[in-house]
Amino acid sequence: MTDAALHALSPLDGRYMDKVADLRPLFSEAGLIGFRLQVEARWVLHLARVAALPELAALPQTVLQSLEGFAGPHRSADAVAVKAIEKTTNHDVKAVEYHLRHTLASAGATPAQLEFVHFACTSEDINNLAYALMMAAARREVLQPRLQRLDATLTRLAHEHAELPMLSRTHGQSASPTTLGKELANVAHRLRRASGQLAQVGILGKINGAVGNYNAHLAAYPEVDWPQVARSFVEALGLGFNSHTIQIEPHDWIAEYCDTLARSNTVLIDFARDVWGYVSLGYFRQRAVAGEVGSSTMPHKVNPIDFENAEGNLGVANALLRHFAEKLPVSRWQRDLTDSTVLRNLGVAVGHTLLALASLEKGLSRLEVDGARMAADLNDNWEVLGEAIQTVMRRYGVPDAYEQLKSLTRGQRVDAAKMRAFVEGLPLPAEVRTRMASFTPASYIGLAAQLARDV
Repeated sequence: MTDAALHALSPLDGRYMDKVADLRPLFSEAGLIGFRLQVEARWVLHLARVAALPELAALPQTVLQSLEGFAGPHRSADAVAVKAIEKTTNHDVKAVEYHLRHTLASAGATPAQLEFVHFACTSEDINNLAYALMMAAARREVLQPRLQRLDATLTRLAHEHAELPMLSRTHGQSASPTTLGKELANVAHRLRRASGQLAQVGILGKINGAVGNYNAHLAAYPEVDWPQVARSFVEALGLGFNSHTIQIEPHDWIAEYCDTLARSNTVLIDFARDVWGYVSLGYFRQRAVAGEVGSSTMPHKVNPIDFENAEGNLGVANALLRHFAEKLPVSRWQRDLTDSTVLRNLGVAVGHTLLALASLEKGLSRLEVDGARMAADLNDNWEVLGEAIQTVMRRYGVPDAYEQLKSLTRGQRVDAAKMRAFVEGLPLPAEVRTRMASFTPASYIGLAAQLARDV
């Protein structure tokens, strides 16, 4: 661990810095500067090539190449230069503009041409697009691949354990059996739906001036179709175009993004807690790793810390995500600045989500299924066949079927002999009694195995 990481205020930049390294190029200050520079540079290129402003018709090839450089991958040297300028401007977006102007001047741009850097833009024209590109990249490059990887792991385990019978617990009490594979398939199915909704959230952008009306644009070039120029620019960035805004893009899409990510996280909180419980029951063992310590005083401990860490980080992420979803779409009149500092924490929420996904992957890789423990639990709970038997009795018109099984099983353990003796005394066709006598807790799993394989 570096000295900077050792003294970092946030654990994402300290203890966990290696685990969230994929997010640093996107959500760091340098990442934000890079996205802002990309938007500023591509806007100048768009004004020259698409809007065809005559003042930009003769941009030197060296200037065009310089603009294309800013439109490409982020460069650390640019971020350093921008931060140096910001010490004077005390304005982050203006510092980006000045750095771009200085660089283009060195590449041969004339003073008149330099005036089209940040042309007709408010800071929010740049910021909203920078954050949109940032969140799109985070979804495309980090979140979706990791969610898909976890989905694949859950699906593989669901298929592998499709037929392994397991006692269910509703209200914490023994209930009709299932299979381990089916329970894992349930999680995979939920996660796939939630992550699919995240993938479908439309990421929007705008570039329409100080209050969203193209006031300055029209003052300078009344003959240009500015809404179409703006739309084509935003869509060229790979974003959806928001045609009606105040000074800021209203962040409704960010709320949708955060809400859907929070729902994925909630599915995984539920899963982490269930696995923790199954470890406690002994259905799962955890592989001990040489050299690791589970407790500072109890040497035998192998704690389910990966699932606990996942639950904790998912909770932190969701607290932030839900705040973003509630706060960001609210802005006083045409603009207030309360969104600015909040937006800078988007990466924190995604970072804690990423930590949780890594913990779940690690935890799953260390689990070993104890089929014998599951079988013993099933064999100790023959009363769970009460549902099956009273339902068959109902089919054949045996009166008070539910009440008879309630009297036999509620609040008491029933063994195999007692259950079979009850079945033998039922007024049912012989072949039906024979089939019912073959029921066991382990075989009473319905379509669980098929459902597990279907996911």
